[in-house]
Amino acid sequence: MSAQLIISSHLASKTDIARGFGNARATYEGASRLQRLMGNTMLEVLQSQAGQSSLSGDVLDLGCGTGWFTRKLAGLGPAVYVTGMDLSLGMVEHAGASASSDITWVVADAEAIPLADQSCDLIFSNLMIQWCADPAQVLRECRRVLRPGGRLVVSTLLEGTLTELDQAWWQADSGENHINRFEPEAAFRETVSRELPGAEIETKTLRLPYTSPLALTAELKQLGAGYKHADRRRTITAPGRLRAMCRHYPKPNGGPIEPEGGVIASYEAAWVYWSWR
Repeated sequence: MSAQLIISSHLASKTDIARGFGNARATYEGASRLQRLMGNTMLEVLQSQAGQSSLSGDVLDLGCGTGWFTRKLAGLGPAVYVTGMDLSLGMVEHAGASASSDITWVVADAEAIPLADQSCDLIFSNLMIQWCADPAQVLRECRRVLRPGGRLVVSTLLEGTLTELDQAWWQADSGENHINRFEPEAAFRETVSRELPGAEIETKTLRLPYTSPLALTAELKQLGAGYKHADRRRTITAPGRLRAMCRHYPKPNGGPIEPEGGVIASYEAAWVYWSWR
C-alpha cells in the first residue's frame, strides 16, 4: 500500500508557522544538527527500553517535519505502523515524496489531533511543542490518543535558548525582538507534572559551534526557525545592524568578535518521558 496523505479539517490559524517551515523543507534536513541530536537521544532511550525486542504497534510522529525520524521509527520493527503528522502541508508533502515505507501522512494541528481515543502505542515529538500556543493542550491530546501502557517521548527548548544571539541583538538593535521566546523551565515542569503525572523530565544545556554569528542566523533561516512573533519587523534587517550584532556576539572566552570569528550558541534542551499506566 502506498503512503497516504490526509489533511485534517482541525487546522488552527497558524499560517505563518506552517508557511515558514514549509518554505524551509528543501534545506531543513541539511541544517538540522540540533534536531537530530535531540531526536536521537529519544530514539536511544526507546531502544534501550525495548532491549532485544523490536518496536511494535501504532506510532505517531507528532511534528514530523520532513519525516527524518518518521522513517527511522518505521524501521524499528516489522509490526510498526507509523503516522507522520505536521502543521505544514509543505513539510508533509516533502516527507511523503521521500518515504519508501508504508507511512500515513497527516496535516494537522497538534492541539487537535485528528485520531481516535486510545489509538496510539507510542507518540514521538521532537522539537515541536515549543511552537504551540498551548503546550498543555498538546499534552492533553497526546494523553487522550495514547493507549493504556503507551509511551510519550517529547523534546523541546526552554528559556535561555540562543541567549548569546539574543544579547547581541539587544545591543545592536535595542527595542526590537529577534529571538523566539521559550517557556521558563519552572513553568514547563509545572505544566508537564499537571498533565502527565509521574513524567520524567531531563534538561541539559547543549552548545553548538558555528563559524560566525551569520552562520548561526543562516542555519535558523534554513530550518524555518526564524523569529515568528507578530511584532517582528517586516522589512529586511539593514546590513549595518547585522554587522553590529556580529560585533556584539560574545566569544566563547568572552569579548566581542568579528563576523568571521567562531562562536558558540546555547540551547536549553528538555526531554519528557511518560508511560500511560
